[in-house]
Amino acid sequence: MTCWGQDELSRIAAEDELQLATARSDGTLRRPVILWSVRHSDELYVRAVRGRDSAWFRGARDRHQGRLCSGGLQRDVILVETDGSLDEVLDAEYRRKYRRYPASYVDAVVTPAARAATLLIAPRVPTAPTSVFG
Repeated sequence: MTCWGQDELSRIAAEDELQLATARSDGTLRRPVILWSVRHSDELYVRAVRGRDSAWFRGARDRHQGRLCSGGLQRDVILVETDGSLDEVLDAEYRRKYRRYPASYVDAVVTPAARAATLLIAPRVPTAPTSVFG
């Protein structure tokens, strides 16, 4: 599904945090939240520590669009809920990437509630222009 360039993925994955602003129904962006992210293969994931009831997660679930800022990049993105099949793999990625932080911080992002609020983040590809000649 992803269309990230390798440089983009590497820059984002190298950062501890990213900012994600989800879109409102009118297309404007909400205030960004700071999240921990992990890379698995060529895909990027985030979790809501407070689970599916987190305000920002509800916004992501409603519109599936937002804007990511990280690693000197700013990209419009789509947000896709995951099916849970990668939960253990992503738990391991979070534990590996953030191992220098207190265990209580890392433990918060691998709880059942956080797992249930995992999103795949992919760059939003602009729609192709249509011909004016039909």
